[in-house]
Amino acid sequence: MPKLVDHEERRALIIDALLRDAARTGLHAVTMRSVAEEAGVSVRLVQYYFHTKEQLLLDTLTRLGVRMGERVRDRVRAAEASSTAPPSPREIVEAVLLEAVPTDEESRTFHLVYTAYAVLSVTDPALAARSFLAAPNEMEAFLVAHLTAAGLPEPDHEAVVLLALSAGLGLSVLLGQRTPEAATTVLHHHLSRLFPTP
Repeated sequence: MPKLVDHEERRALIIDALLRDAARTGLHAVTMRSVAEEAGVSVRLVQYYFHTKEQLLLDTLTRLGVRMGERVRDRVRAAEASSTAPPSPREIVEAVLLEAVPTDEESRTFHLVYTAYAVLSVTDPALAARSFLAAPNEMEAFLVAHLTAAGLPEPDHEAVVLLALSAGLGLSVLLGQRTPEAATTVLHHHLSRLFPTP
């Protein structure tokens, strides 16, 4: 009896190969052939699941957004599990912002490729039309809600500052300007000023 093919698993295998390839050589250098080689499959199979390079890039961007959401939820759940009391607004805000700092290989790959997509979307109408700002806007609204719950003044403005701070720290880690530990220390320092201990 022939083995059943899990099409979603194959699509995920190819998308993960694109992420590894793009993290190593840059998004601009990715080709259907290089992704096939990275995935250990034929170019024809990549073309079967993703008819064009553009479709492969768009589907990978969607996967990046889903994975980022999963990682943020995992961090919030971990904050909830580490205490018998519900996590404070600061703990939730911190969990979300720390996701912007590449601290492991997966998050480094994610941030490197996501940054490349952001730059590419400035000149690529297909990417720009793909609601590239949906995830950052959702993150901003999430932060505003928790900063408001904490009773902080001007939560809308503070959410923008926090997102800019965490994105800048993440980029500085990617560029080798500082270590993940140093970036995390800066973030903790700012949050301590924002949420002083009573």
